[in-house]
Amino acid sequence: MLAAMRLPFALLAVALPVVAGAQTAIHHCIGSSGNPVFTDQPCASMQASPVRASPIPEGAPSSAPMMLCAATRDDLRQGVIEAFAQQDANRLAGLMLWNGYGKGAAIADIEMLAGLVRQPLLGIDFPGTPAPARSAAAPYPATVSAAPPAPMLVLDVADRTGTGARQWHFDLVHRAGCLWLRNAD
Repeated sequence: MLAAMRLPFALLAVALPVVAGAQTAIHHCIGSSGNPVFTDQPCASMQASPVRASPIPEGAPSSAPMMLCAATRDDLRQGVIEAFAQQDANRLAGLMLWNGYGKGAAIADIEMLAGLVRQPLLGIDFPGTPAPARSAAAPYPATVSAAPPAPMLVLDVADRTGTGARQWHFDLVHRAGCLWLRNAD
């Protein structure tokens, strides 16, 4: 019985490196239309330009942890600012909570984000006041009032003509220890 069990493990030990080596690299490119393209072909074969990873700033530790999600409003603000500075719709999309989206709605929002990050970011705000802090002595508010406004992020972005501004609203969603955006427009 033991000899029969060893055979599958031996096959697995041989097969895993072969399978891992067979994975194709994914290239991140910008197509001729300016839209992001992910492909298993070199960017040049797609008449696209390769997107290079941002270099690590001089003096920054090379082992600095990569932020996987925004834990605070400051992290979220910085991620949005970076997305606009790099005109990177994927960076902005990475700050969004996508569960519950249908295919059509997700595609529409990704296209909206691609157009949005091409415009100058004029302002970023978290309107409303946060809920009052509770202490151990007073864990519950003394009076019940109207529900506070839902937490939100508001972006002021120059319109496509450059003569005015448009506001974009995103709900803030706390999930799994992270702060996510959800399109509210």
